[in-house]
Amino acid sequence: MQARPLTQTIVRSINVTTRPLLTVLLLLASDLGALVLAGGLSVGVRFLWDGSFNPALYVSLWPVIGLFVLAYALMGLYPGIGKAPAEELRQLTLATMLIYLVLGAATFLFKVGDTYSRATFLGAWALSVVLVPLSRALTRHLFAHKKWWGYPAVVLGAGETGRMVVQTLKRQPGLGLKPVAVLDDDPEKQGVMEGVPVLGGLDLAPVLARELRVRHAIVAMPGVPRAKLLEILEQHGRAFPHLVLIPDLFGFSSLWVTTKDLGGILGLEVRQQLLLPGPRLAKRIIDVGLSLIGGLLLLPFLALIAILIKLDSPGPVLYGHTRIGHNGQRFKAWKFRSMVKDADEVLKEYLEKHPELREEWERDQKLRSDPRVTRIGRILRQTSLDELPQLWNVLRGEMSLVGPRPIVQDEVIKYGEKFALYIKVKPGMTGLWQVSGRNDTTYQERVNLDTYYIRNWSLWLDLYILARTAWVVLTRKGAY
Repeated sequence: MQARPLTQTIVRSINVTTRPLLTVLLLLASDLGALVLAGGLSVGVRFLWDGSFNPALYVSLWPVIGLFVLAYALMGLYPGIGKAPAEELRQLTLATMLIYLVLGAATFLFKVGDTYSRATFLGAWALSVVLVPLSRALTRHLFAHKKWWGYPAVVLGAGETGRMVVQTLKRQPGLGLKPVAVLDDDPEKQGVMEGVPVLGGLDLAPVLARELRVRHAIVAMPGVPRAKLLEILEQHGRAFPHLVLIPDLFGFSSLWVTTKDLGGILGLEVRQQLLLPGPRLAKRIIDVGLSLIGGLLLLPFLALIAILIKLDSPGPVLYGHTRIGHNGQRFKAWKFRSMVKDADEVLKEYLEKHPELREEWERDQKLRSDPRVTRIGRILRQTSLDELPQLWNVLRGEMSLVGPRPIVQDEVIKYGEKFALYIKVKPGMTGLWQVSGRNDTTYQERVNLDTYYIRNWSLWLDLYILARTAWVVLTRKGAY
């Protein structure tokens, strides 16, 4: 007789502060603002170029923005919960380009092509492709850490997998799922896990769904027998409209896995695109094109950096360090010199005087206060400008713009069995490690990020990393 009041007491103890509708409205406002800005900038530039141009002609086109919102909604971008950033970038770009193609075809069919400026149309197209994802990223940066952002979620399973899920959702609030409770039938696991209450058994799940209007549940119990797992999915699939299953497939690709219906049998298609010749060729074309353009534009700036290095301390401008590349081949990765001469001797003497720092050096191969770094070198490192000469390595085919972090021989042992996967690709000037905290991450996290990148690569992931790199460099996050 006391079970029901006790259950209600447990449920009422959870404080759900998320406001899903507000999350959707903010994303919608973000998209609308970016589209209006893109159109306004394109029209404004055209007007400044040609004073006879009539901007008022484009004001009547505002209902067209509804087509973009409809396309985004059909792609599941409202609210876009649980989408990886690279996948959201892909869907936003494809939907935006599709609507502009439809609009272009419509102007041709209705013979109004001469009424509107083609340059204005193409300018709005290009700006929309760039500004819409940037606006969403800014919105998440400003609001994703707020308690009201996103949708509440219940995690079923308080084991190590459940803990990993909770940690990931709390560390990446931009995914939009806020864990409010964890359930597990093992009474010894009840309490608090990563700041989230472990309330009780799985029988509480339907009550949480009904009383707190939780619509998302994550089944994180990969070790459960098949029959029991099917029973859990069948039972709780009726309570939660969105039920995510974490399979026992750790270490495989996760970003571009697609489901296949093989005559009623569930299949997962796993493709490691970076290991295929076609995607490799596309990646190489982008590397060469962007490196040539960027290198030519930056030549005056590179010359200025070289002069500052020579004025700051004696020694060469460039420093080449042997790294491990594709298929285990060694190459010299070039950087602007950021250290004093005889840097190895300086480090040896410094560690002898400060033995308490040896553990930090052996763990991360870096020191937060490195005595070898020059004044200009410290600025170059904090802004990552010391790595610009690696554009030459990219042109030579030794590196890629985006890839795993280039490592030295002493680091091979830390990669263990994952080293065989590492040498299948070219190291990169930037990568997931650089945009995920850089020196604030542990070495094992760096290895895992490199492995994730190789197994989940796509051009969209590269574009996302390049965009994030610009932000990280500007904020100097994790740099020293």
